[in-house]
Amino acid sequence: MSEALDAYLDIETTGLSWLDAEITVIGICLINGAESKLTQLVGKEVNKDNLVKTLKGARIIYTYNGSRFDLPFINGSLGINLETLVDHHDLMYDCWRCNLFGGFKAVEQRLGIRRQLQGITGLDAVLLWQRYQNFGDRKALDLLLEYNKEDVMNLKVLRERLEVETR
Repeated sequence: MSEALDAYLDIETTGLSWLDAEITVIGICLINGAESKLTQLVGKEVNKDNLVKTLKGARIIYTYNGSRFDLPFINGSLGINLETLVDHHDLMYDCWRCNLFGGFKAVEQRLGIRRQLQGITGLDAVLLWQRYQNFGDRKALDLLLEYNKEDVMNLKVLRERLEVETR
């Protein structure tokens, strides 16, 4: 994949604050035209070096509520401010300008953005990770990774629906 990539990023965590929770999954999809590459850093793979390596070549990161959650959580947990490495665009604020309020799932529903996995929430993501960690439940991990993948891939769909131009 060549340089100047768009990156879509979403994290899964064990809680709402990096002070008492950890990142369980970082999902990143790098897109350059028709080419795309999804990477999911899981558990011990979640570290500064792997994250920087995964984002190599990205010129912009798109998130939903990333300004208030994903990027501060990554900075607090891993000690890296991604906004010093690459531009960041939080699609939540574009949604607000279009009178689309609420969480990502609510916005997806209002815009008719489909999901394969219905009814799974951020709390479910925490519980799936716990099932994997405590009982070695591989199906729980697979479901968590599929949930994260849908979040990441739907960020691109959201950007396109909102007609947010790449910078």
